[in-house]
Amino acid sequence: RWYDLKAQIPAGLNFSLSGLPYWTTDIGGFAVEPRYERPSQEDLEEWRELNTRWFQFGTFCPIFRVHGQYPYREMFHIAPEDHPAYQSMVAYTKLRYRLMPYIYSLVGMVTYHHYTLMRALVMDFPQDPNVLSIGDQFLFGPFLLVNPVTEYKARSRSVYLPSGANWYDFKTGKYFSGGQTLVAEAPYTDIPIFVKAGAILPCGPEIQYTDEKPADPLRLFVYTGANGSFLLYEDDGTTMEYEKGAYTTIPLIYDEAKKRLTIGERTGKFQGMLEKRTFEIIWITPERPRPLDFDQTPDTCVLYQGEPVHVPVK
Repeated sequence: RWYDLKAQIPAGLNFSLSGLPYWTTDIGGFAVEPRYERPSQEDLEEWRELNTRWFQFGTFCPIFRVHGQYPYREMFHIAPEDHPAYQSMVAYTKLRYRLMPYIYSLVGMVTYHHYTLMRALVMDFPQDPNVLSIGDQFLFGPFLLVNPVTEYKARSRSVYLPSGANWYDFKTGKYFSGGQTLVAEAPYTDIPIFVKAGAILPCGPEIQYTDEKPADPLRLFVYTGANGSFLLYEDDGTTMEYEKGAYTTIPLIYDEAKKRLTIGERTGKFQGMLEKRTFEIIWITPERPRPLDFDQTPDTCVLYQGEPVHVPVK
């Protein structure tokens, strides 16, 4: 039910606030209403939209999982390829895998710094009293403000942008000041997502499973307007050798005053690590709004071999 989808958001946030970082939901709901098992055309369309909205939300949960009884949950069982439900689920699956360097680094933060991936707004904006009662928005890591849609046929929703930061629309790159409420567009295929100014968002190549290929080139989307930093974490992705110190970190630091990104010195090592790699950098600025588009030509390409590199804004 739509109510069940809506209830998952504060449930996940409360788990995170309780110190449990790895939480998830059964996308689509495990046991469904009988009307969806032998649906009319009207019920079928509602079932498709419910799964789409739940899938969009699930993309930004710590664990991304479709799970349930009949009807079957594979996207090709839910809708045909030319249907917006199918197209949205494919797009969000690809986005999740593109974000793997970001997500895996967050997991490193959980392991070494007691972090949590799905964050109630009060965790990052405790000075803003307006976020205390918000249970249907959250941060995925430090940078992505996620705003699920939980009403049938809704094509917009109210979004509060926390004060203490400014924000970019994920799909358009449009810049917004924090501390305001706006009505954000939410077409069938997308939920509103905003990126915090100062974000350095590392993204990898298109993959269909986590170890299909190395994260090279690594694309950095840098959202200017504030200082920012991120610690890129990597290990062999398979063994427990990270418990013995077999991992690397690369600090990424953006200095707003100097208009400069620093890709810092790599520390650590592990078997199979990339000794050198290419960083592709895309600048998003208030004056130059750009979507998070993996097909656009990068502004700068940098060959990185473990030593610090300074990259000015272009």
